[in-house]
Amino acid sequence: MAIDLAKYAKENGIKYFMISFTDLFGGQRAKLVPAQAIADMQEDGAGFAGFATWLDMTPAHPDMLAVPDPVSVIQLPWKKEVAWVAGNCVMEDEDVAQAPRNVLRKLVAEAASEGMHVKTGVEAEYFLLTPDGNQISDPFDTAEKPCYDQQAVMRRYDVVREICDYMLELGWGPYQNDHEDANGQFEMNWDFDDALITADKHSFFKFMTKSVAEKHGFRATFMPKPIEGLTGNGCHAHISVWDAPGDKAKINVFATEKGEGPTAELGLSEKGKHFLGGIMKHASALAAITNPTVNSYKRINAPRTMSGATWAPNTVTWTGNNRTHMVRVPGPGRFELRLPDGAANPYLLQAVIIAAGLDGVRTKADPGKRHDIDMYAEGHTITDAPRLPLNLLDALRDYDKDESLKSAMGQEFSAAYLKMKLQEWNSYASHFSQWEKDNTLDI
Repeated sequence: MAIDLAKYAKENGIKYFMISFTDLFGGQRAKLVPAQAIADMQEDGAGFAGFATWLDMTPAHPDMLAVPDPVSVIQLPWKKEVAWVAGNCVMEDEDVAQAPRNVLRKLVAEAASEGMHVKTGVEAEYFLLTPDGNQISDPFDTAEKPCYDQQAVMRRYDVVREICDYMLELGWGPYQNDHEDANGQFEMNWDFDDALITADKHSFFKFMTKSVAEKHGFRATFMPKPIEGLTGNGCHAHISVWDAPGDKAKINVFATEKGEGPTAELGLSEKGKHFLGGIMKHASALAAITNPTVNSYKRINAPRTMSGATWAPNTVTWTGNNRTHMVRVPGPGRFELRLPDGAANPYLLQAVIIAAGLDGVRTKADPGKRHDIDMYAEGHTITDAPRLPLNLLDALRDYDKDESLKSAMGQEFSAAYLKMKLQEWNSYASHFSQWEKDNTLDI
């Protein structure tokens, strides 16, 4: 049954709605709308100038309207008079094809039409820094191996507890919080869900975490590699496919009784094998979406960190329950994609997983050889698997060459994304850094 946002406001004491969308770069944009005006907005949408955000538009484009999806509405636990709601971008009565949530909605519907309902969970790692973003907020968080550090997590208990309390209140099913492998880094896990719902929650989680951190005098960042020499922020995705959406789901399409073959032995069905095959087939192009910034490749291609491991892949390989590979199959009926990082757009992350997986199923893609070695110690021995892109430009070129993935994501989206991201790369490439002066001034 459709939710009437005006009625929702009266029942929950809402004074304002944040009608929100993400642009191509994952920037979160919103209009703050009084509850008295939400009835019109629910029908017509809130107006935006697309050119003023990171979308491929000009100042001459008509108004872009973000039409709230009432199913996504969330009352802000830390400011009860405000509710957040995801918007679907529309222009002149047509969905904006390059808008990330629309890209995902299209692919969710496409998968559903083929009997596949993708469910995912994400592990959104973040750092708590000083307000200027220059250093870790906790001066005592200096251990060489800080992962699961009991004292360090308790020194930031007030922040972690508040965020987790809010997830409990929202019914997300959070089940564990920890200090991660880098000094100043944390991770909070909640239940998996339908891909679009997970994307909405992921987007809101970023907003909530930053808001709570600011309230406590800190700065939360999901930047892939904010501190040199430390482990970066991953955003691992756990992927399964079911026979129906939501609570109606009963059969995990990826699950199978153990049989013959490297995937069946791990409990992945033929469909699961081919979905994984699609991920492997498109991995290098996938990186342009899952690892979308210049800084992303400081995480993927990082030297060994202070803790002794980067926990990030650099080669297109898959395995069983082994965290040194790009994909691991930790148990029957699902697999974990360890490639994405904290900069990934929540909606495009889910969309590109579905796009690659669907292509794999349709083409019966084989994931290739299973490798069970420690990639950090023996990865140099692998000769039958490609390396992941070395930088954003390489990833964008790989994406541009991958016609089937571009088509699955939508040609209009792909053209806009490549255009905007290449502009970003050119801006970076023309920037003069201190490194250049330090190393080439006297040459």
